[in-house]
Order: sequence, then C-alpha cells, then structure tokens
Amino acid sequence: MTRSLALMAALGGTAGAAGLATLVRPAPIARALRLETAEASPYILRIMGMMLFALGLFLTGFALVATMAGVA
Repeated sequence: MTRSLALMAALGGTAGAAGLATLVRPAPIARALRLETAEASPYILRIMGMMLFALGLFLTGFALVATMAGVA
C-alpha cells in the first residue's frame, strides 16, 4: 500500500467515524459548533453526518479496491 492510499484510508476512516457519530448523536455536535436550537438543526446535522459517512465509505472502499487490485 502506497503512502497516498494509506492516507486515503485513514482520512476515510476518520470521516466515516465522524459522520457516524454525528448521525447517532447530533446534540453534542450542535453544542460544539454553537448552533442555535432551531427545529432544523438536528436534520441539518444528520444530513451532514450522512454525507461524511458516505465520504468515508467512498475513500476507504477506493483504497481497499486499489490495494486488492494491485495498483500499489
């Protein structure tokens, strides 16, 4: 595995973990970001969490497939 694929896998894992944490518990993230307690805040944070989780799946999956295919 090359350095760039390892970096991609690490970034994907971090983004996926952050996205999953935002999906499960949006309230602590809202406090950390100092968001107002509006009605739409949890929905916005869940959408953001889904996007981060999808980014993590994409990056980690790409690094895994590239490693298995022998690109590196």
